[in-house]
Amino acid sequence: MLVLDPDTLRVAAFSSNWAPAELEEAAASMRTRDLGELPVGGAAQSLGAVRIGQRVFDAAAHRTAKHLIAEYEPARPADGDEAPIYSLMRLFLPQLQQAASVEALTELAVAEMKRLTGFGRCLLYRFDEAGHGEVLAQVLDPGYDSYAGHHFPASDIPQQARELYLLNRFRLIADANYQPVPLQSTDPALGARDIDLSQSHLRSVSPIHLEYMRNMGTLASASVSIVIEGRLWGLISCHDHAPRHLSIPTRRACEHLGELLALQIQSKASNTLVGERLELRKLTLEIVAQLADSDATLQRLVSEASPLLRMARAAGAAVVLNDEVWSVGDTPDDAQVLALAEWIVGMGAEVYHSDCLGAHFAPARAYPARAAGVLAISISQVHRHLILWFRPEIVQTVTWAGEPRKTAIAEDGRIHPRHSFDSWVEHIRGRSTRWSDAELGAAGELRQALIGIVLRRAEELAAVAAELGRVNKELEAFSYTVSHDLRAPMRHIAGYVDLVVSQEGKQLSERSLRYLEHVREASAFAGQLVDALLDFSRMGRASLKRRAVDSSLLVADLVRELSRNERERRIEWNIDPALPVLHADALLLQVAVRNLLSNALKYSRGRDPARITVRGVRRPGGEGLEVEDNGVGFQMKYADKLFGVFQRLHAAEEFEGTGIGLANVKRIVERHGGEVWARGEAGSGAIVGFVLPPAPVVPPESGE
Repeated sequence: MLVLDPDTLRVAAFSSNWAPAELEEAAASMRTRDLGELPVGGAAQSLGAVRIGQRVFDAAAHRTAKHLIAEYEPARPADGDEAPIYSLMRLFLPQLQQAASVEALTELAVAEMKRLTGFGRCLLYRFDEAGHGEVLAQVLDPGYDSYAGHHFPASDIPQQARELYLLNRFRLIADANYQPVPLQSTDPALGARDIDLSQSHLRSVSPIHLEYMRNMGTLASASVSIVIEGRLWGLISCHDHAPRHLSIPTRRACEHLGELLALQIQSKASNTLVGERLELRKLTLEIVAQLADSDATLQRLVSEASPLLRMARAAGAAVVLNDEVWSVGDTPDDAQVLALAEWIVGMGAEVYHSDCLGAHFAPARAYPARAAGVLAISISQVHRHLILWFRPEIVQTVTWAGEPRKTAIAEDGRIHPRHSFDSWVEHIRGRSTRWSDAELGAAGELRQALIGIVLRRAEELAAVAAELGRVNKELEAFSYTVSHDLRAPMRHIAGYVDLVVSQEGKQLSERSLRYLEHVREASAFAGQLVDALLDFSRMGRASLKRRAVDSSLLVADLVRELSRNERERRIEWNIDPALPVLHADALLLQVAVRNLLSNALKYSRGRDPARITVRGVRRPGGEGLEVEDNGVGFQMKYADKLFGVFQRLHAAEEFEGTGIGLANVKRIVERHGGEVWARGEAGSGAIVGFVLPPAPVVPPESGE
C-alpha cells in the first residue's frame, strides 16, 4: 500500500512489506498517472496491471479527504470474454428480473455468489429493527454447517463494522491466519488515526473478528452489503474452511451483484407496498363513506366493523369517547381500554403503535392474548377521543446460531468472541405481529379523514343550533303574543256567560244552564292555560339576577304558605335541617321550588298521612334540592314526558292543573345551567330534584 499526498504525490506512508527499490519505483509510477478525477470518498478505481521490479500487480486507487491511497495485489490471469461481470449480466440479471418474490431473489443471489467465488458456504441474511440477522437463503458444500432459518445476534456485528459495511460494499478476508503488515509514516506528525482506510480492500480487520472466524471454522470470508435507501438491509456472507483469494474482477462482479440485488429487492418491496397501500386506501374510503352516510358519530364505526378490522388486520377494535367505550372483536375489557386510552393520550401522539405493548405499558401484561400489540389514533387534542386496534400475542420461536446473550470475558477483562455456534432455541412472548408502514400510513389517513368529517358535522350542527335558536326566539315571541292576546277573549267569554246566567237564568232550561256552566268552566281553564303559557314564555325571556339564596328559608316559607291551604289534610313534612345555599335568581328559584312542593302535595292527596321529604343534594357539579312524596307516583318509561309542556300522566279529573309546572321547573333550572331529574314508581311515590352550578370563584385582588 502507498499513502500519497494528493497534491504533491509525495509518499506520506507505506506498508512495511515494500522492498526499498520497489517502493521508489511504485511511487514514481504513481506520479506519471493522471489521478485528478478520482472522487473523494468514492470506490477504488482499477489502474490495471502494473510491473514493479520483477513482480506484476493488479493496482487500484481511491481518494480520501486527505490522501490518495494505492493498493497492489499479485496479478491474476485475465478472464477474457468469460469475465465474471459479463456472465453476471448475461445470466444472472435476467433471472433476477423474472423472480416473483424477495425469497426467490435471495435464493438466486446466494447461488450466483457461490458460483462466482467458489466459497464452500454462501448465505444471505436480513437485519431486523434490533440489528439481529435472520438467514433467508443459503447454499453450501458437504461438510459445512447449515444456518438455514437461524438468527445471528446484533452483537456479532458491532456498530462500527456496520458503518464500514455501508461505506465499503464488498469485504474480503482471504486468510484468517494472515499476518498484518504495519503502515510506516514518512512524517512523524502523521498518526495512524490520520489515515482513513475505510474504503481500502487491504485494510486489516479486528483481531477479535479473526478469532471469531477461526471459532466458526472459517479461514476465508467475503461479504457483500445489501444497501436499500441508505440503510444496511442485509448481507451476503461467504465462508470457506481454507484460504481463498479472489481477483479484482471477481470482487467487482460480487459488488455489482449486491447492487443489482438491492435494486430488485427495493423494487419488489415498493410494488408490494404500493399494492398494500391501494388495498388499505379502499378500506379507508369505505370506512369514511360509511361514517359520512350516518350521523358521523364515531361509535358508528363498530356497527359495521369488518372494514375497520381489515384495514389494520386486527383481531379487535375499540372507539373511546371520553369515558365511554364501544368495542368489537377480541379486546381488553372497557376499564382496561379506558386506562390504555388515557395513557396514550398522555403521550400526545397522533398515531401510536407498538407490537410489544406490555414492555411499555405495564398493565397490558395482564392481557397479552387480546392486546400484545396496539395501534391507536387520536381524533381530538382536547377530548379523549380515540380509535384503537388490537392484535393478540404471537409466540415466536427463534433459532439462534449460538446463545445470543453469552459473552466470553477473559480474566484480563478482554471481551472474546463466542466459541459456540450450535443452535440455541428461544421462545419470545409478549409480542404481536408488527404494524407495517402501509398500515400506519392508512391509520394516519383515516385520522385526517375522520377529523374532517367530525369538523364538518360540527359546523353543520352549529348552523342548525343557530337556526334553532332563531326559531326558538320567534316561537317565544309568538307564544307570548298569542297568550297575551288570548287572555281578554277568555275573560269576555266567562264574563258574558255570567251575565246571561244572572239576567236570563230564570228563563233558561236546566239543560241550557248546564251547558253554560260547561262553557264557563272551559273558558276559565283555557284562561289558566293561557296564563301558564304566558308564565312559561316569561321564564325564557326574563334576565337572571343571581345571588346567594338560602334554600332553608325559602322552603320553610313555602311550606307554611302551602300548609295553610291544606288544613284539613294530615301532612308530615321532613325537611333536611341543612339545605344548601344556592347561587340563583331568587324569584325564579321560588317558582321552581313552589312547583315541586305543590306537585308533591297534589299527587299525595288520598294518602293519610301524606309524607313529603325535602333534602339537600350535593354533587361535584353543583348543589340543589330533591323533593320526595308517597303519592301516586308514575312509571319510569314515561319519565321523559314529565318535563314537557302540557304533558300529563294522570287524568285531569283526578288531579287539577295545566301540565306546565314541571316544564317551568326544567326551563328555570336549565337557564341556570343546571340539571333536573325525576324517579318514581307507580303507586309508591315520586322523587323530583335538581342541581345548580356553584357561584364562580372571584380571585382576590392583589395588593400593590
